[in-house]
Amino acid sequence: MEETASQLAFLLPAALFMVSMTITPGPNNVMLTASGANYGFLRTLPHLFGILGGCFVLFASIALGLGVVFERYPVVQGGLKLVGSLYLLYLAWKIATAPPPDLRVGDARPLSFVQAAAFQFANPKAWVMGIALMAGFLPDGGNPWVNALLLAGVAELVGLPCIALWAGFGTAIGRLLKSDRSWRVFNGVMGALTAACVVMILA
Repeated sequence: MEETASQLAFLLPAALFMVSMTITPGPNNVMLTASGANYGFLRTLPHLFGILGGCFVLFASIALGLGVVFERYPVVQGGLKLVGSLYLLYLAWKIATAPPPDLRVGDARPLSFVQAAAFQFANPKAWVMGIALMAGFLPDGGNPWVNALLLAGVAELVGLPCIALWAGFGTAIGRLLKSDRSWRVFNGVMGALTAACVVMILA
């Protein structure tokens, strides 16, 4: 039992690292806030779990060799930043121009699980988190596949309540917005904050 606990000791500092990374503002959390306000917490869950699922696959892939490509070939990093920035600007525009709930047409919907998961591969913050997580906390000993999957799993388990707070925060704000004007102002601010994340990406 003590030996097993010793072998898994790397998970605690990794969990603390992920709390600090996932509870702070970033593209995912800003979009979850906007989605929670506009669509409610339950309808935002596919978006939320898509983030977790996409990050799990990304983090595990980084640990098993994909991160080497990112570090060895700067052109890949530059291309990722460009794609991520353009997609974020598109999402920012969609958020900023979203009409109030009572004026929405039937096809208005939050991001799906697949869309949110795919976005993580174009999200430079997710790449930075994954590389820092695996480079800093993946142990040298033991089965690398098992350790990578454990680390990625714990990261997403810890991240779940952190990003859920942002979706819940948005849901609470949505209940306070009573007029079309307040909705338009809120969506405009959320769109601007999402666009501002591009500055962080390109810095």
